[in-house]
Formats: sequence, C-alpha cells, structure tokens
Amino acid sequence: MSNDGNNLAAAIVTTIRDVVGEGDKVLHEPVFRGNEWACLKECLDSGYVSSVGEFVSRFEEALQDYTGAAHAIAVVNGTEALHMALLLAGVEPNDEVLVPALSFIATANAVTYCGAVPHFVDSEGESLGIDAEKLRDYLASIARQQNGICLNRHTGRVIRALVPMHVFGHMCDMDALLAVAEEYGLVVVEDAAEALGSFRDGSHAGTRGLFGILSFNGNKILTTGGGGAILTNNATLATKARHLTTTAKLPHPWRYRHDAVGYNCRMPNINAALGYAQLEQLPVFVENKRKLFARYHDAFSSMPDVKILQEPAGCHSNYWLQTLMLAPDQAGQQETLLEYAQDQGLKLRPAWELLNHQTPYSDMPSMPTDVAEALQQRLINLPSGADLGGDHV
Repeated sequence: MSNDGNNLAAAIVTTIRDVVGEGDKVLHEPVFRGNEWACLKECLDSGYVSSVGEFVSRFEEALQDYTGAAHAIAVVNGTEALHMALLLAGVEPNDEVLVPALSFIATANAVTYCGAVPHFVDSEGESLGIDAEKLRDYLASIARQQNGICLNRHTGRVIRALVPMHVFGHMCDMDALLAVAEEYGLVVVEDAAEALGSFRDGSHAGTRGLFGILSFNGNKILTTGGGGAILTNNATLATKARHLTTTAKLPHPWRYRHDAVGYNCRMPNINAALGYAQLEQLPVFVENKRKLFARYHDAFSSMPDVKILQEPAGCHSNYWLQTLMLAPDQAGQQETLLEYAQDQGLKLRPAWELLNHQTPYSDMPSMPTDVAEALQQRLINLPSGADLGGDHV
C-alpha cells in the first residue's frame, strides 16, 4: 500500500466518522420505530400468517397509493418479482434481454430463469444507469427489425426486452430509454429494486415501463424481511400476475384446479404486515436519507480526490446507498480504502463485479462496457441507514 493511498484512506475514514460518529457502522440496517409490533401482533392474532390475509392487500394498496402505479402485486422477493414480470412481458426461451452490466446479479439471474439470454450494455456516469445514446448506436450496429421484432444480426435471436436498473436508488433517464425501446420494439421492465421512494420528473421508479419491480429485502429502504412487488398500470396483466404467482389456482371454495403452470411466490401475510407498518414511515426514511446525503456532501466538498454521488437532474432520489466516487486517477486506491475502513469498523462496500465478468455470464453477448468498468473501480458505498440521517421516526 502506498503512503498516498493510506493518507487518502485515512482522510476518507476520518470524514465518514465526522458524519456518522464512532463505533462499528454497517452499510445499511432496518429501522423499526413505527407500528411494526402492533401490525405483526394483529397478523398473528388473526391466525393468517401465510399467503392469505388482509395485510397483503393492505400493503399492495398502500404501495399503489405511494407509487402511483395502478396495480401492485406483492411477492416473496425482488428477484422473483423480476422473473414473473419478464414472463408476463412475453420473454421466451432463447430471447435476448438487454440488461446493464453494472447491476446486482439478480437482474441477470431473473432473465436466465425465463430460459432467456442476458445481453449486457454499458452505463453512463450521472445516474449510473444504462446509457441510452450508446445503446441506440449499439443496436443500430447489431440489430435489425423484421415484422416489428428486433433481431440480433449476429446470433439470430430475438431481442425482446430492455431492463433499466435504477442504481443505488438514482433513477436513470427513462424518457430516453423508452424512446430507444419504442424505436426497436422492445418491452421495458424496470428493475427498481433499490428505488422505492425515488421519483424522476414526477414519476415514481418502476411505473414507466410495462412492468416495474421493487425489493423489500432486509437491506432496502423499507423491509418485509424478504419480499418484493410487481408494479404495472395494465389491469389485464395485473390480474394475470396475481393468478400466476398464486399457483394459477382457479377460484373455488374447495376444488384444487389450476389452468397453467403457476408459481407459489405470493408474499406471506406476516411479511406484508411488517411492510405495511414500514411503508407508513417511508417519507421520513427518505427525508432522513436525503439529510444524510447533504451531510456527506458537505463533509467531502473540500476533498479534491473524491465526490459524493448526487441525484440526476429532475430526480428526487431515496439515496438508498450513499456513494463515494473516487477521482479517475485514484481508482487504484479502492482496495486500500476498503481494507483500511474494514479495520476501522466501517463496513464500506464496492459496487458489484460487472455481470459480463461473472462466471455464469462471461460468455453472454455484451456491448463494450468501458464506462461501467471504469465506474466499478471508483464506486464505494458508505454507511447509509435511515437512522444515520439524524431524525428518528
């Protein structure tokens, strides 16, 4: 480790401590200060703790009210939400689905569960999401359209869908991406797993595509323990989603009749009870995270070798994970900083390894991902829990 690297790491850790205080700090932890115990008790007292019960519908309706989506379908996790959304959007075996290389591996896994092929695309540096202009140029070079279907000229496969992912809660430019999708006949499914509480130009994350999905894992801005949701404005597809995620069982008081191969992935009532109580507090969680961003931003403003990632223009971000970006010439110091911070009790994390570099996906089609590769070497997530924002619920 160079002295310069150690000096930068020490300066960054000291600045983080100025914001979050002393003691061990994890990346993100849930906050339970509302009606969680009351809702869980009500659920337990009802005897309905599995996939039947009032809290599932109450949670779904509250999600609809908050996000503006016409329909929300609660499921067991965000990955399964994306899997179901892709199936319902018409993704078929051997189709190609355009996904960002800079994303958590679940984005690609959900494509693979459909028997389809993830096709990786590059990012831009403002939102960290898919670069729409580079994607348009890339498709012009590798795709052709036939009877309204987009075909990969090199593989012969149908390019069926585009999955924008809103990285760390910052929404990508959906207007530009939707325009590319319309030009090439692609269905859009938004991976908004990290972006509950984020808006861009007045629209909530996950409400611009045919489908959007959310995650409520224990490390998200609100949690149901494990859980996710499918968002859509299409009533027919919403009905189909509820049916397919409940084993495709036909309604009947006692007969077990199923009209399709269904999936047993509806959210249990007890998880929805926790989520319902958490959702009541979401505006405060978001506000606290925005205050935490302001404190990090101010603290690092005088340090020339780093900056705190800021929401793109037109966005009101949930700042799910506060993100430090090293200057390009300091990218080589990422590992030094992570090691030093770990020794000091700060559980910082880098961004994910790029999906087109991961063992299961290294042979999948990919455009050049130079920007994503450069970003991955410079991004570091900081302690980001809503409690660190200073105001308790």
